[in-house]
Amino acid sequence: MKLSFPLLLFSTLLFIFIALSVPFAAGRKPHVINFRSRNLFPESFTWDPKSQHFIVGSTRHQKLIAVSDAGVVESLITDTSLPENSSFLGLTVDRYNNRLLACIHRPPSPESPTPFNALASYDLQSNRRLFLSPLLDDVTQYDDAAVANDVAVDFHGNAYVTNSGGDFIWKITLSGDVSILSKSKAFKSHPIDTTTDYHKCGLNGIVFSPRGYLLVVQSNTGKLFKVNVDDGAARAVILNRDLTAADGISIREDGVVLVVSQEKLYFLNSNDGWGEGGVYDETALERERFATAVTVGDGRRVYVLYGHVMKGINGNEERDEFGIAEVESEKESEEEPVWLYILIGIGFFIFFIWRFQMHKLVESLNKKTV
Repeated sequence: MKLSFPLLLFSTLLFIFIALSVPFAAGRKPHVINFRSRNLFPESFTWDPKSQHFIVGSTRHQKLIAVSDAGVVESLITDTSLPENSSFLGLTVDRYNNRLLACIHRPPSPESPTPFNALASYDLQSNRRLFLSPLLDDVTQYDDAAVANDVAVDFHGNAYVTNSGGDFIWKITLSGDVSILSKSKAFKSHPIDTTTDYHKCGLNGIVFSPRGYLLVVQSNTGKLFKVNVDDGAARAVILNRDLTAADGISIREDGVVLVVSQEKLYFLNSNDGWGEGGVYDETALERERFATAVTVGDGRRVYVLYGHVMKGINGNEERDEFGIAEVESEKESEEEPVWLYILIGIGFFIFFIWRFQMHKLVESLNKKTV
């Protein structure tokens, strides 16, 4: 067997690649970003692929900040026209229209007994607000229990916002027109443990799948729902376990769904388009830092937000430092080196063939010399 020059070159490059890849794969630590912003207490964040930074909201101030992967903070948007004491909850980037969509919520108070819920749209080029659409129950009146919690956006610029108090989903068009997409009976068909702190928090995290439907988690039941964006029809996804205290949700390019709670990050997959699905791994989080959101950053890296949000909502604590942390699946980390071992095996195979051929070549030259 003779090896051609291209094959010898390939084997050499393969060994160089393996030599560089193995230490990197074995030694890379999860990315941790600690950033400082006075009394931000963020509940949500999202990744902006165009500017390559995170956008982080606040429950104490009417502002949004940009956080780099090195933890450098820049003021992005300050919207003083929003009602006093309102918060930025769910955030998402509409990459097709270069917009940031933000859920705005102000809880009822003695001074303002009626809550305020709205979706704000901001142009990411100019940071100018494009619209502020109030979100009403039946689009006619405010619901005292309503909380505009999280937002997702489809390919056409339609936004979908969960109402955690009323267990329904609003739809907001690209121009800001509001309607109710779904008040499915499925959202109220599961028992609720009223002894939990989050028993009043219903539909929460929402994400749009590239396959054309919504996936929504419900905090007080631990259920995951698949929702049709055309008619609002919804049904619970059959899972191998409940997603206890589910909060934020995101989806990777490979279809893996990520659901965060205060205590853990769930990794889910499905083989039938989310008629059924399963939790194939879960990673423990730092409970006292109170993770509330998850997003997918550059290179499919998964990040959670540690915003100490409950201390911020209680309003009795001052704090400057918050965190964004990469979270990995232990099972996926164990599987990743397999391809390297396969390459190593191929490399050794080519190397031994090459060595055998070189040995034959030396023998042949010796015979000719003699």
